[in-house]
Amino acid sequence: ESGTGKGLLAKFIHKSSKRKKNPFIQINCPALPESLLEAELFGYEKGAFTGAREQGKVGLFELAQEGTLFLDEIGDLPFSVQAKLLKYLDDHEIMRVGGTKPKIVDCTIIAATNRDLETLAKKRKFRQDLFYRLNTFTIRIPPLRERPQHSLEQVSYFLRKYNREYKLRRRITQQALESLQSYPFFGNVREVENILNS
Repeated sequence: ESGTGKGLLAKFIHKSSKRKKNPFIQINCPALPESLLEAELFGYEKGAFTGAREQGKVGLFELAQEGTLFLDEIGDLPFSVQAKLLKYLDDHEIMRVGGTKPKIVDCTIIAATNRDLETLAKKRKFRQDLFYRLNTFTIRIPPLRERPQHSLEQVSYFLRKYNREYKLRRRITQQALESLQSYPFFGNVREVENILNS
């Protein structure tokens, strides 16, 4: 679900890997329109399209060389970009927009979604071959309402953080803690942080 900490888990995996000294690059897939998303991920050559930089642009795959590329909300990735991602996963080659020569890139891909990719693949709304290629190791992060004991840890963490940041000494009463523990936090960790920061 949104706000469960998928990005934090991806960073933790990167920092715990042999690639930790190399780049961690993150992109929210639905944040950009399809035409820009392809150019952001794979880069483009000089004069590839109207408005392109004179010298071209390096894409996020190349920036993540020997590091990790985190594709957040991959369930919203357009089919045309899914095909290029599958090509990368198969042979570690990318082609810049407007390019003629493939480039070899070595990076780990971590993908996250709040959608059921298996169901989307069965309904042909997500490429089945890409789903099976990505689905090598799955981690499900349950929402906070399924793990209420963690909501107290989150409350404690953000209380310490904002007390330090704003030079305060605020505390939470036992009654408030009990209320927070029974609250479902539909926005998950993001909602806990917003409550503690307001």
